[in-house]
Amino acid sequence: MTGGEYPGVAADAPDGSGAHPAPLLRQWRGLAEDCVLLDGFHALKHALRFGARIPLALTEDRAAALELADGLAPDLTRTLDGLLREVPPGALRGLVPRPHPTGVAALAVRGGGRVADDRTSPVVVLDNPRHLGNVGAVIRLAAGAGAAGVLTTGTVDPWHPNVVRASAGLHFATAVRRCEPSALPPGPLYALDPDGRDLRGLELPDDALVAFGSERHGLSEALRERADHLVALPMQPQVSSYNLATSVAMTLYHWMAGRAPAPGGPGRGTPA
Repeated sequence: MTGGEYPGVAADAPDGSGAHPAPLLRQWRGLAEDCVLLDGFHALKHALRFGARIPLALTEDRAAALELADGLAPDLTRTLDGLLREVPPGALRGLVPRPHPTGVAALAVRGGGRVADDRTSPVVVLDNPRHLGNVGAVIRLAAGAGAAGVLTTGTVDPWHPNVVRASAGLHFATAVRRCEPSALPPGPLYALDPDGRDLRGLELPDDALVAFGSERHGLSEALRERADHLVALPMQPQVSSYNLATSVAMTLYHWMAGRAPAPGGPGRGTPA
């Protein structure tokens, strides 16, 4: 596999010798404002697999990074060999807030986030989420379940570096963008609410929008008024709530469980 087989990776990428790190650091700073930070090997791995454009990827130990690729992503070893540029130990501390233990960091062009009107899987809507790690965990769940996208309302940027880190770079496996309730794509809106109908008695249509309220305040009035159906997750008495990512996982699994696995499709678990 050559670098050119993954979108955004030049087939004639430099050899990454790292002999002159200063130009690389200047290049990083010039690109950083308009790009998404991929913090760590796993985020870079997933971004490459799902077609992200990577203008620059750095590592403090090329040999270690390529050894990690051989063990965890052999399909990407040759691509990473051409893409990764080595910088001196400690250099990443001046570029990223908290360098990943794998010693790898990259910059990617942000995805478009378009959700198709005619789709065959639900869209997750997070109504004014506040916890960046939760948003990233939801995006990772959506990618694994094959959801059509994750849309967020409110002020949190779903492409924030902490969100991308929590998603392990799986933003590029599904559509991700900020979207107000008035601009949601078409489709029946199922909003999770404690007073709603038990989800177990419902079948979620493939083109559903499934909305989840914020961790503290629940659904906003704007989204509640937009909802076609209020649905609830089963829960024992006196238990106040589930974690946001857990609620999304339960709901998406309910949708998945009602459909036969596609031939050759997902169904085999993979290591975290």
